Amino acid sequence: MRRILALLNLVFSTIFLSFIAIIIAPFNCSEKINNALARLWARLHLFVSGIKVISEGSENIEVTPCVFMCNHESVLDIFALYCSLDVPFKWIAKKELFSVPFLGWALKAGGHIDMDRKNPRKAVKALNRAAHYLEEGKNIIIFPEGTWGRGDRLLPFKRGGFNLAIKVDVPITPVAIKGTGRLQPEGSYVPKSKGLINVSIGKPIYHSKDISSRARLMEEVRIEIERLLAENNDGELNI
Repeated sequence: MRRILALLNLVFSTIFLSFIAIIIAPFNCSEKINNALARLWARLHLFVSGIKVISEGSENIEVTPCVFMCNHESVLDIFALYCSLDVPFKWIAKKELFSVPFLGWALKAGGHIDMDRKNPRKAVKALNRAAHYLEEGKNIIIFPEGTWGRGDRLLPFKRGGFNLAIKVDVPITPVAIKGTGRLQPEGSYVPKSKGLINVSIGKPIYHSKDISSRARLMEEVRIEIERLLAENNDGELNI
């Protein structure tokens, strides 16, 4: 019954809140409202699904724009990040999401960035758009693995997000998410069980504005996310 309610809530809240986001898109106030709508959407879904998010390290979020980089285990990561990052941000997400009715339309209306990794020219265009957002003072979120990991270890990182941070000269804030892959593995439309998601926000990592430092930066971010994951207690939560 819980999973049916979660699915019904997800469908109807996505349609309703996406419709509002699309309607207000032409107005100047849309960005703040879109962020509020997205957080409401995420909190509703997790509440109905019986999932609690525990977030640590919010004091590490700086006022200046940054690139948030997170590990990626499940679609639940999106909901967990909306509940944990109390700052406006733009996603860099795979282009397939933008084809989903209502959700994809709302992503476009909100100015989020679709990434087509199979098309290098479009991928560069997407990163240039993200650079423009950062220069305007907006935060960017990217999953450097580029796809869902297996949870036991991080996949190799893609270079694009690091090139972006170096180009615009903004810090990278590492974020570790734990528990989502267990609660909603690949192929599940809604969470399989109630439980707990842990989100740990690390301190910003600064770098020299030099592309030659990219390999060192990638390794530093990777080590920090792995450290946050290791420190994160992923216990069962009976709700």
